[in-house]
Amino acid sequence: MKKLGLLLAAATMAVSASAQTVTESKTFDNFYVGINGGVATKATGHSWLKNLNPNAGLRIGRWFTPVFGLAAESNAYFSNKPGVSRGTVVRGLNTSLLGTVNLSNWFGGYKGEPRVFEVIPVAGLGWFHQFGTESAGKNHNALTSKAGIDFAFNLGSSKAWQIYVEPSMTWYLNGENGGQGIEYNLNKSFFQLNAGIVYKFKNSNGTHNFTIAQLRDQNEIDGLNNQINSLRSDLNDKDAQLSAKDKKIADLQNALDECQKKPKKAATATNLQPTVLFRQGKSSIDKAQYAPIELIASYMKNHPEANVEIKGYASPEGNAEFNQKLSQARAEAVKNALVKKYKISADRLKATGCGVTDKLFEQVEFNRVATFNDTTKD
Repeated sequence: MKKLGLLLAAATMAVSASAQTVTESKTFDNFYVGINGGVATKATGHSWLKNLNPNAGLRIGRWFTPVFGLAAESNAYFSNKPGVSRGTVVRGLNTSLLGTVNLSNWFGGYKGEPRVFEVIPVAGLGWFHQFGTESAGKNHNALTSKAGIDFAFNLGSSKAWQIYVEPSMTWYLNGENGGQGIEYNLNKSFFQLNAGIVYKFKNSNGTHNFTIAQLRDQNEIDGLNNQINSLRSDLNDKDAQLSAKDKKIADLQNALDECQKKPKKAATATNLQPTVLFRQGKSSIDKAQYAPIELIASYMKNHPEANVEIKGYASPEGNAEFNQKLSQARAEAVKNALVKKYKISADRLKATGCGVTDKLFEQVEFNRVATFNDTTKD
């Protein structure tokens, strides 16, 4: 037991030495499961290599570092004399909790993946249950201690599989039947030679094993700190530039607000020179009067943003009500000519009848007219 304690203490020191070299493991990383089988013989001289009993077992474990791990193992031992056992072919069961120490990684260092060949001592405590026989008529239990060494071979490109050969010793730590010895020719210790195969489950790091942590030296850390400080300085400069731009935007917005508060100039119509003359009492357009209309159409095509108001007038002769309707009809006639003949959009034209006037021209007959005003200009 003292040797076992020293072994565990040494393994614990190996944990601290190796833990800094690998990346952090999550709770369910680095688990494995395996099966094994072989033969066992009593360790006493007169029984050595006699009555070899076959056994088979299951092992489930976890590596906490590349050096230290724990495993739970249970082996079933079968009788080499058929018919001796009662109710089962299993002669006994030994279940153990084992500490595992990878000596190859401890002394040689972990290189980022398992070696092809590794040496792994195992040791721990267990409980042995021996089934009764027809002659003895009862079962027995005993506390056990196991120590062995695995000669392991890691297989495959990902090293997910491992096979091993394990010689080991198992000691009974208490006697049975009042210290009268072990029944069914099982002595107080036995040697066994087993072979096993293990599958290591995939880890959160994407592999089936530990990976090396990316350690950085002080020069690299200083370089990264300098980069961080430089980026912070650039960020402060950008913040200052943004603040200046925000102030400029605010100033422009204030100037715009002040400009919008100022009274707006009233829009004034711009008179266009061409006029369309009509015969007395008529609203039909003479053929000769299409020339000024064509000039207006050309102007509107060259100025697609322009809107034009057409004002119709009548000379003072006759009834005022009639003359009002006549002036409106003259304006509408010119508008229709622009729309239908010259394909000017009606939305850009407004026809207004202004009634009687003698103010436009000195000659009375010249006041029988339609004029044009560009209402889009100030």
